[in-house]
Amino acid sequence: MSHKRLGWTLSLALAASALAIASINAFTDLDLILARAMFDPASATFPWRHAWLAETFSHAWARIALTTLACAVVLTALFDLLRPRLAWSDPFRLRLRVVALAAALVPAWISTLKYLSASHCPWDLDLFGGDETYVRLFQAVSPYASMGHCMPAGHASSALWLVSLAVFWLPRQPRTALRVGAAMLGLGFALGWMQQLRGAHFLTHTLWSMWWACLIVSILYVWLIERRRAVAGSVNIQLS
Repeated sequence: MSHKRLGWTLSLALAASALAIASINAFTDLDLILARAMFDPASATFPWRHAWLAETFSHAWARIALTTLACAVVLTALFDLLRPRLAWSDPFRLRLRVVALAAALVPAWISTLKYLSASHCPWDLDLFGGDETYVRLFQAVSPYASMGHCMPAGHASSALWLVSLAVFWLPRQPRTALRVGAAMLGLGFALGWMQQLRGAHFLTHTLWSMWWACLIVSILYVWLIERRRAVAGSVNIQLS
């Protein structure tokens, strides 16, 4: 697949998925239906909010482990940049840098968007024992409403940078790359789902995190790997 064709394919896929996620939030009650299924009206709480698996293992231990892994990848790429390892090929080195950049950019960008978000977490809403009003995507927010800082899902982003591992199999093994990318998206979704069980996020909060991770990794891959391959191919044609 050519550089331009790949870019168009990724752009269309990302545009279609963004429209789908936005439609779920703006025009359906799926977020609320799932949140209500996880909420216990009798106790007016989310039973999983302080469950060990969701709060301690998933939210604390898993995040620490994944953040540590991300730091290790970034440091490895930085050390190689300063003192390149002779045993590593240029394609491997370039892909490692894509993964390192994703490890830094995906969580940082999603955290920034979350900080700027007006969306509230389920457990803050009056529908689920809180004080805030539920607002759909694109719906006008009262100027007196507080910022919710809850969308996209920050915890899921601690794993979603791993989607970038798929670049190690591109472009020669696209099916393997797809499987790896899908598995890492599944891991991020699982962490997001644990947070949904706790009442900390809606489904679309996790889906938006997955979308942003795919966008960032796609941009890094196209501009740092595919673009370089296209330039190298052009040079080889001119030389021959």
